[in-house]
Amino acid sequence: MRSTPTSAAPRRGRRTVLAAAGLVAALALTATACGGTEDEADAKPDGGASQAADTGDAGGGEGGLPADLADRLREHGIDADQWKDGGWKNWDKDKWLSEAKDFVNPMIEGLWEPDRMTSAKEADKTVTTKDATADQGSTDPEPAPVEATAEKTPYHENAAPVGKVFFDSPEGSMVCSGTVVKDVNHPGKSNLVWTAGHCVHAGGSGGWYRNIAFVPSYNDLAKSEAELAAATTTEIAPYGTWWADWASTSDQWIKGGSENGGDGAAHDYSVLHVKPEQGSKSLEETVGAALEVDFSAPSATEVASMGAWGYPAAPPYNGLQMFKCVDRPGRLSLSPSLPTMYRIGCTMTGGSSGGGWFRVVDGETKLVSNTSIGPLENTWLAGPQLGRGAEAMYQNMSKTYGGR
Repeated sequence: MRSTPTSAAPRRGRRTVLAAAGLVAALALTATACGGTEDEADAKPDGGASQAADTGDAGGGEGGLPADLADRLREHGIDADQWKDGGWKNWDKDKWLSEAKDFVNPMIEGLWEPDRMTSAKEADKTVTTKDATADQGSTDPEPAPVEATAEKTPYHENAAPVGKVFFDSPEGSMVCSGTVVKDVNHPGKSNLVWTAGHCVHAGGSGGWYRNIAFVPSYNDLAKSEAELAAATTTEIAPYGTWWADWASTSDQWIKGGSENGGDGAAHDYSVLHVKPEQGSKSLEETVGAALEVDFSAPSATEVASMGAWGYPAAPPYNGLQMFKCVDRPGRLSLSPSLPTMYRIGCTMTGGSSGGGWFRVVDGETKLVSNTSIGPLENTWLAGPQLGRGAEAMYQNMSKTYGGR
């Protein structure tokens, strides 16, 4: 993601606008369709995926955390009271839980209040021109900027699967974007959210973030900062706050992810299993929508248009509104040894990371990627192809934790 301000750039040609109209219409139709089912899909083998471990609800032990969790933290030399309150100030890498088995994210009801949500900062992943042209043989010319356009309100009627991902990091409270996706093994009752790996894990320099939560249709009516000054939690989170009790990202991101994406950028994706602070219905039933994930990893040359949705938070945006960009994708290769990424023109800034990329297949909108990296100039976005490894990660999450 990016954080440097940028001026609005002209749209691309008429073909892009026409493609955008079709994609936007399809997304709106999908977003307002309640329930729904999908065919069972066979899990594809291999593809290293890192799986999180269960933690349970807060309460009962030190710092209000489960007793078994407090014991686990103590084994790592971590004070449970510090964990509950954030406790990053005195942390070092040796105490930053990084492996899949170390993921802990106990629910702390009421932690993500409106003021805390609006003050969260964007999680940037920027690249330089040199970074983005490392392998010219597989990289297409840089796309012309496409000015991001605001999504229509209310969001729950126009882009219901889209929302914001909040988490705590050593730098403070942070924000990304995410998408409600279908659970192939639990049709109509999905609790899965797709986002970027760097929105849940720091990569090679750290470990799992804390207090990870998802808010679908955040600020549903796109109210201004002044209007939200006295907003209730219901106004800013119409479908409630959903805590990640399980998380997966790629081994490649855990080992190779860095501040500028690094070797993990081409595998910068994650799927969360969430549960509500209140209520018992699934996320899909509550929101009334979920999108299928397309793991076919089509070549950029085979796709007429892709659209990226998210909540850009760095200037000139403030993270309170949902925006979108639609463009014909091109190819971006950071290294001959890494998979090629998709790239589209887009002026969205930091905060849009993790937001879903969609394309229309036989009239149905499907998630095909997510925002990962972009340049300091905020002129384009790049996202990973979702192939066998991503599907294996998703299937493992669905089969192991989807029914919980």
